[in-house]
Amino acid sequence: MSFDSEAIRRRGLIAVVVPLLAVIAGCGAGATASPSVSADPGGGTAVDVTLQEWAVVPAQASVPAGTVTFAVTNDGPVDPHELVVFKTDLGHRALPTREDGGVDEEGEGVELIGEIEEFEPGATESGSFELAAGNYVLICNLVEEEDGELESHYKLGMSTEFTVE
Repeated sequence: MSFDSEAIRRRGLIAVVVPLLAVIAGCGAGATASPSVSADPGGGTAVDVTLQEWAVVPAQASVPAGTVTFAVTNDGPVDPHELVVFKTDLGHRALPTREDGGVDEEGEGVELIGEIEEFEPGATESGSFELAAGNYVLICNLVEEEDGELESHYKLGMSTEFTVE
């Protein structure tokens, strides 16, 4: 296995700078708070989710049971991403994985609820799911070849816990 130190350094820098810029942008004078969860016009609850190298960031960590519509923005800045929703009592870093590092979507301890298919940076996609009370995990499950090596977005940190009450 060979490592491209420049690519690793570049990705590490992106992983630090992008979230920092998001925090700085949110701290501007005169900034107003926007609701993180809102009523979906079709009924249910709407939740904004940001995907970025290498994080899944929902605006809210929990919602009431029922129809939940995720409005997902890929902030990239480079890679396409997807959102996969699992019902599970496993921790978000303890999901069963395949040999390539992606999550085994039929593995023990996880129930695949649905997904918003892969889409490019700068785009926003949405999907609605009927979610019962319980524990969930939101992930990006893409595995890509990068500089001749497999790159699992899940293994790089793209997962978070989500609760439905």
